[in-house]
Amino acid sequence: MLKQDISKFKNVTRVVLLSILLLMIGFTSLQAKRLNAFLSYATFYSPESGPFIETYLTVEGKSANYVLNENNKYQAAIQIIVLFKIGDEIINYDKYELSSYELDDTLNVTNNFIDQQRYPLVNGNYEFEIQIWDKNSDTKPFINLQPLVIDYPDNEIIVSGIQLVESYTETKEESILSKHGYDILPYIFNYYPENEQKVTFYAEIYNTLGVLGEGEKFLLKNYIVPIDIENPLPKYIHQKKEIAAPVNVVFSEFDISNLPSGNYFIVIEARDKENNLLGLNRIFIQRSNPSIQINVMDLANIDIESTFVRNISNIDTLKEYIRFLEPISSEQEKGFASVHLGTSDLETLQRYFYNFWYSQDNLEPEKAWYAYLSEVNKVNFAYSTQIQRGYDTDRGRTYLKYGAPNAISESYNEPAAYPYEIWHYYVLKNGQRNKKFIFYTRDIVTNDFTLLHSDVVGELSNYRWQYFLYQRVDPGFNIDQGAIPDPIWGGNTKRYFDIPR
Repeated sequence: MLKQDISKFKNVTRVVLLSILLLMIGFTSLQAKRLNAFLSYATFYSPESGPFIETYLTVEGKSANYVLNENNKYQAAIQIIVLFKIGDEIINYDKYELSSYELDDTLNVTNNFIDQQRYPLVNGNYEFEIQIWDKNSDTKPFINLQPLVIDYPDNEIIVSGIQLVESYTETKEESILSKHGYDILPYIFNYYPENEQKVTFYAEIYNTLGVLGEGEKFLLKNYIVPIDIENPLPKYIHQKKEIAAPVNVVFSEFDISNLPSGNYFIVIEARDKENNLLGLNRIFIQRSNPSIQINVMDLANIDIESTFVRNISNIDTLKEYIRFLEPISSEQEKGFASVHLGTSDLETLQRYFYNFWYSQDNLEPEKAWYAYLSEVNKVNFAYSTQIQRGYDTDRGRTYLKYGAPNAISESYNEPAAYPYEIWHYYVLKNGQRNKKFIFYTRDIVTNDFTLLHSDVVGELSNYRWQYFLYQRVDPGFNIDQGAIPDPIWGGNTKRYFDIPR
């Protein structure tokens, strides 16, 4: 068991073959303290022993309860149960206690404590369950369930889970932190605030030797890409040639001091001599960098004479059009709009509006705008409420950002559930597959459906969403306890989520 100081946030996501997700765990104890714990995990493969999962858990020190131990020191203790199940069968199991440092007093607790574990797992589709509670509190365990896919075939080139790195040193004595000559302290969070100047990450590539052959070379490419854009950012691309090996190690970092605020993927690719994709993995990160903003002086150099924006001469109309752009805007663009909509003159807003659409389609920006405006008119007609235009609602934002869903399951009359809709997307433009959104409303009269859960990276994730739907018949039910409702009580929600109509 490992205990170290750490104070950051992580969320990782896996597409294609692996599942690496964030769990943010919090519950209120009877002693009026809220235990804050964060779990991330990544999967790897050992040529000697097969696949395994690494879990990284950190507990905010000041959120735990401390009691005097036998050394007359104050110490906190967290009880943890970990289960990996396929159906009703438990494949792997662990129960242990995570202890804090010993303290002389608890007046100014600043240290957090973390734990790293490894569990061997065979290939399969799992339900990953964690139960966590404060040993020195009367609260019941908090239970969280997550799907987990382990798939490491021996005849394909596979990129492991990507581990974000807090710090690393050369290995002097093997420990659970050790990987291929380095002791790696995980960066638990996926959030990079302004004071963080770099992002460091570790991964492994398997089966290049068996698939390509001894001495064969391949291209290793790492890059950062905005979550809603297909092309990498030109300043954030690393690539080099590698020689096939039983395990190829990826250990790299990017300087993100000038990376604007926004949601991004770090992507790792392996490609052959003909540039064919051999293997891929990616991890979600969120950057906050408010010092990097759109410069009004740069906009002044944009020539808008003889462009379509000259026809938008009413400043109130133009401001409304700019508000329409929020669902498809970057954080930088949202920041500009929030500041300048109330202060800038017509020409500055025209330049901004033209530059926005030129960056979307530099060949036909006017056509791109009017195509988008047609979609805005659709959502304004379909999803407007008594207090919101359609583009500003959760359903309208989702439609404009991701396009029309491939299927919608509507259920407005289940006796036990609030009215809800489940939207199903087969493939998103950023490559995510089989993704869903759940919207619900407490009364269908207002047409105000809010987002309750999505498995799309970067969207609101609430894997206990069924409990919120069924609070209609049991408003006092404790959503922090128990298992997912059974199918009889749960109505059609699970069936519609698994197989949307």
